[in-house]
Formats: sequence, C-alpha cells, structure tokens
Amino acid sequence: MADLVYPPVIVAIKAFWKYLGLQFDFKGEENVPRKGGAILAINHIGYLDFAITGTAALPAGRYVRFMAKKEIFNNKLAGPLMRGMHHINVDRSNGSASFVAALRALKSGEIIGIFPEGTISTSFEIKGLKSGAVRLAMGAGVPVIPTIVWGSQRVWTKGVKRDLRRKNYPITVEFGEPIFYERGQDVEEAEKNLREIMLAMLHHVQDNYPDSHVGQRWAPARLGGTAPAPLN
Repeated sequence: MADLVYPPVIVAIKAFWKYLGLQFDFKGEENVPRKGGAILAINHIGYLDFAITGTAALPAGRYVRFMAKKEIFNNKLAGPLMRGMHHINVDRSNGSASFVAALRALKSGEIIGIFPEGTISTSFEIKGLKSGAVRLAMGAGVPVIPTIVWGSQRVWTKGVKRDLRRKNYPITVEFGEPIFYERGQDVEEAEKNLREIMLAMLHHVQDNYPDSHVGQRWAPARLGGTAPAPLN
C-alpha cells in the first residue's frame, strides 16, 4: 500500500504539536507490533485523539489506519486526506462494508485504530463499548492493544470551546499489553474484559498525570473535576 499522503501529514501534525507546546509522554510503545495486523482500542475524550495516538505509534514504525465516520470523509478538506492515508469510512447506517474493509486491512498486516465507545465521552470516563473491535480481532486473528489517551480533552473536546493557544499541556498515551480473543469466544464477555482493562489503565494514567484534576472542567467528577456525570 503506497503512502504518499501520510508522511507530509505527519510533518504538518508534528509542527502543530510544536506550535501548541504539547508535552507528550508515550508509554508501552513496546506493545505496538512492529509488523502484522493489530487493533488499537482507544478511549475517546477529544477531537485530536486520532492524531495524537497516530503520533504515539510512529516510534514503532507503524501508520495507524483509523475507522472514522463518513461525515469526515465527506468534508472537502479532510476527505481527500483521510482517503489518501487509507483510513476506513464508517457508515453507521450500514456498517458491514466498513467491517469488511477493516477485516481485509488487518489480514494484510495493517494496524487499525478504533474508538470502541463510538463517540467522545463528555464525562471523560469510559462509556459502554461497542463490539466491533472484539469481533474484528476474532475474525482476523489479531491482537487488541488497549490504548489510553489523557490530556487531549484540554485542547479540544465536545461541548467545550477549543483552546488552540500554546499551553504546554501534558498529554499521555499508554499502550497496554496485547490481548488475544479466540474465534468463537463469547463476544459480550470479551467486550467486558476489554472495558475492564481499559478502565484500569485509564485510572493508572490519571493517577500519574502531572497536573491536578481538582476543580477542572476537563476532569471527571470522580477525580474532583466538574465534567458532566457519565451517561451510562
């Protein structure tokens, strides 16, 4: 698969990170496979999660192909870039085509990025997961890498005015150990297992985050923040 668009986009993204002054802390990079298919199952707290996670995977020498809603592909600016980077168009009214496309990519050795919560969590807690990541892993015979992003919600998230000024925010991305789910395994149990692992990882990342969560709009109520309560 020729990648003519991804490299210049990476250059632009890194320049953007430098402009914002973001302080990245990438953990568990050794858990990202250097070759072969895999799924990154990522929590979703802000609009920049995909770009930040993609940046965190670069030291492993991998480009992540993200599954993203079709509205992004319909955008006149973003659409050509998304297609050029070989991301996968998800039509929520008919998900079978995107499932097949992701399955094909995984079997050809690509890393697929999925936000199993489906949408941004406005509480910044992990919502209920959809089963797509687990079903794809079972179908393709590839591992799931649970992945946690924290701090990106401070820059740009749902329901809050974006802050694109230079702020030097700390941003953490942690890749967990690969999880293998067997074909025929109970999907609901596997999904529950994945969520429990992601929850434990999120709490660990939050506990080690350098800035205080108390009284912050970008922090969940559980940590003394003022973000909305979880919906589920």
